[in-house]
Parts: sequence; structure tokens; C-alpha cells
Amino acid sequence: MPTDWRRALAIVAHPDDLEYGASAAIATWTDEGREIGYLLATVGEAGIDGIAPAECGPLRVREQRASAAEVGVTSVEFLGYPDGVIEYGTALRRDFAAAIRRHRPELVITLNHHDTWGGTAWNTPDHRAVGRAVLDAVGDAGNRWIFPELAEEGLSPWDGVRHVAVAGSPHPTHAVDASAGAERAVRSLLAHRTYIEALTDEDPERYCRTFLDGMMAAAGRRFGGRPAVAFEVFSH
Repeated sequence: MPTDWRRALAIVAHPDDLEYGASAAIATWTDEGREIGYLLATVGEAGIDGIAPAECGPLRVREQRASAAEVGVTSVEFLGYPDGVIEYGTALRRDFAAAIRRHRPELVITLNHHDTWGGTAWNTPDHRAVGRAVLDAVGDAGNRWIFPELAEEGLSPWDGVRHVAVAGSPHPTHAVDASAGAERAVRSLLAHRTYIEALTDEDPERYCRTFLDGMMAAAGRRFGGRPAVAFEVFSH
């Protein structure tokens, strides 16, 4: 995994998107003194069937902030797009480009933008729209003639993004040793307790540990044998 960066911005659709895989790597990176911020397109208000959106949204925001803190991330922002019906387009690209210009990262992290998770496991519309808009917004952020109003708002172009790392991709190219961050990754996913309790009847901690251990072991078999978090990395 490239290490020529000090500052990263993770842009995903929902609370828990980063915790289902990337957080062990993020814990490792924050241990190294790297600065990482989170930007979420939605507050995940449509994610729990038994809780109405007006109640669910604030609850999931609280859980996401607690989850981020477990891996050393204190900057967590929400754009407030409607959960489940995000549309790819220039508005989304503009908001992501603005965030990239504001945070000025060398690494951008997002979640799988492909149609599937591999095989016949279909990806969700929000993940596809957000992931593709993130990849496009990296170029938008560095071009002064795309969304010129951003410069007028004080957000000057930023072409310093060197890499985009896509978590959960069915086409991984790089990996991060997850050994040091594995326990904090479990705690980070477990912080989404209300969501997990609605998702499964299994003990929440057992569920989190089983899922993450399996995912990191599977990645490790492809990348050197140690527990790992895999990414598809695009360089700029």
C-alpha cells in the first residue's frame, strides 16, 4: 500500500460503511500519526426497518462518531443526502470536490463503486453512486474551471491527491497489514450496536468479530498470509 501521504479523507455513503472492513487499516494509519477525516453522504436514516428515519438519523450519527473515535478519527462530517436514493451527478461531484479542496488530502478512501461485490452479490445504488462520484471528484478538485464557484467561496483547487483507495472492491490490488488494528476495528463496528442488533440475532460482538476476522483472513490469503485489509488503488 502506498505510504507517500500524511493526510487522508474517507468519503462514503452511510454510517458503518468504513467499519465493514477499512477501519483496521485506518487504526493502523492513525497510530502512525497520519491525519484522517470522514465525510458521509447520508446519516443512514433509512437503515433500520424498525426505527423511523427522524429517530434513526440522529442515533446513527452518534454511533458513527463513537465508532470513528475507536480508531483515532475525530473529524466526522455529514452532507445530509437522502439515504437510499442518492443520485450520481454534478451536485454530488461538486460537494465531494469541495470537501477534497477543504481537507487537501493526499489519499482519498471510498467504498466499492462496482456493480457487484464479486460474483452475483449486487451492490447498492448509494455505494455505486458515491464511489464513482468520489473517483470523478478527485479530478474536479484539481481543475479550476470545473465548479469555479468553489474558488469564489475560498476553496482553491487541490491537485495533491496521489491515490484513491477503494475498500470492499472485488478487484483488490493492494493491502494493509491489519494485525495492529484488528481489535479496534471490532470495537469500531460494534459501536454501531443499534444497527447490528436490528441486523442479526447473533451476539453483536461475536457477529462483528466473525465478520471482520473472516474478511481480513480472506484478504490475507491473497496478500502475504497475515490478516489484511484490501483496497483497489487508483493513482493520480
